Amino acid sequence: MTVRSPILVLLGHVDHGKTTLIDKIRGTAVVKAEPGAITQHISASYVPVDVIKKYCGDMLRKMNIELNIPGLLWIDSPGHEAFTTLRKRGGAIADLAVLVIDINEGFQPQTDESLNFLKQFKTPFVVALTKIDRILGWLPLENACFLDTFKQQQERTQNELEEKVYKIVAQFSDRGFSSERFDRVQDFEKQICLVPVSGVTGEGVPDLLMVISGIAQKYLKNRLEITPGEGKGTVLEVKEFKGMGITIDVVLYDGEMKKGDYIVIGSSKGVITTRIRAIMIPEPLKDTRTEKRFKNIEYVSAAASVKISAPGLETIVAGSPLRVVRDEKDVEKAKKDIESEIEEVEITTEKEGAILRADTLGSLEALVKTLKHESLPIRKALVGDVSKSDILELKTMKEPVIFAFCVSCPEDVKKLAKSNNVKIFRSDVIYRLIEEYKEWLQDKKKREEERILETVTRPGRIKVLPGYVFRQCKPAVFGVEILKGIIRQGYKLTLNENIMGEIREIQSQGETVKEAKRGEKVAVSMDGVTVGKDFKEGDILDVYIPEEDLEKLKKVKSKLDESEIEILKEKYGW
Repeated sequence: MTVRSPILVLLGHVDHGKTTLIDKIRGTAVVKAEPGAITQHISASYVPVDVIKKYCGDMLRKMNIELNIPGLLWIDSPGHEAFTTLRKRGGAIADLAVLVIDINEGFQPQTDESLNFLKQFKTPFVVALTKIDRILGWLPLENACFLDTFKQQQERTQNELEEKVYKIVAQFSDRGFSSERFDRVQDFEKQICLVPVSGVTGEGVPDLLMVISGIAQKYLKNRLEITPGEGKGTVLEVKEFKGMGITIDVVLYDGEMKKGDYIVIGSSKGVITTRIRAIMIPEPLKDTRTEKRFKNIEYVSAAASVKISAPGLETIVAGSPLRVVRDEKDVEKAKKDIESEIEEVEITTEKEGAILRADTLGSLEALVKTLKHESLPIRKALVGDVSKSDILELKTMKEPVIFAFCVSCPEDVKKLAKSNNVKIFRSDVIYRLIEEYKEWLQDKKKREEERILETVTRPGRIKVLPGYVFRQCKPAVFGVEILKGIIRQGYKLTLNENIMGEIREIQSQGETVKEAKRGEKVAVSMDGVTVGKDFKEGDILDVYIPEEDLEKLKKVKSKLDESEIEILKEKYGW
């Protein structure tokens, strides 16, 4: 049985050391070549098995592990992008993920985001606890195994590392995961391995490679079996390449491809068919972003990260599924397969709900899953930037909302949205989109409640105070005490369900006021009534509430005071 290299992806919070770690493994100077030392482009690098043996041969011998995987194909990315871009029907292309966590900082917002992606796509993972060299008093031992370097640390430093490890163990536990330092793991299928490492000194890197290789070989054997025949892949990036025009970087996760093969790919204009003009592959241990030299090859089999040159690639977008077709008569079947795969993620309905936009099919799938988990209705989910047609489609909706994940929103579209009261939430982190939406919803609800409370007729009950009738009619002016609820100018008052008249004015201590609340004593004036004839001193009058206002009051029930609720219970059976 022949197995392919496992495909690995690094995820984690910004600045937690993803690029430094892969750089240490790769042995190149990618980080130093990039401004800001933060990954700027999605990349892929192949680490041959010889390098893994060089790093951790002694440990492999001690553990009695004989590696038969060809190597490790690392996808390095700024956050979630590679992971969500590299999707296929039924899950992620990544066989295994390395969740990178700064041991000194623990869980951060993007750590949780990454963990959610791993859960959604059911991807096994190990954890690299980076930056151990920054622990107070740490004595570095270049490229050493973790246990060797740990032994030489002072007791205080060892204790501090243990404390930090168990803090992260507790954070995983809070999120429903059992985890442990890799050398203390009892069951690799049930516990998450935490490997303390330093991307700067290389300490712990041999352990990380050993754990990854061992887990991949032992638990992912069936998944890594090579299927001979036509290849399957996903577009990682679309780039212009000097002398070749538009090229695509592809991760081939199954089968094989050769120069001259037909390829069927999803694009922004539908599914297209073209023919491979050239397949290029970087040298082992070189990064596809910084290396300008690629060698041409005639044939490649999974797993591989290759650059493809072919006519008509201008409309291809990252995350597009790709199929290799040897026989032209099989093109239509491959097209239908890809169309159905895209249709499984892209949603179009006529019902009420939000419009979703994302940069890739995988990102869109993750966004759809998250919003469905939050029970948010979806009208449409598409790959690409927010467009004017999205705004025009939503402007008549009850709750016009657009979620834009890792895509742009042109200024003219923003202006159109504003003028049509369409709310756009845009972020590169899903949880922020949801948070902002919930905050907006809460604020909107609060403003709506305030508007209802200001405009609706609220429950109120008054007593006509004996000895305080200042005028009997035209208008009647008399003193009242508000026993329950509230009264306002314009409210109608009833006695035994008969409407007496409307409050023209309310005065408190000689000043005109718009309203008076429970416990207050004020003077009111009313047209069309005569005190002594229609009602008398000491009578109890209630505010008349129209039927439509009773319905509105139900929406703000939680904002009414208990005396108002008492009236509603007594009179309307609430």
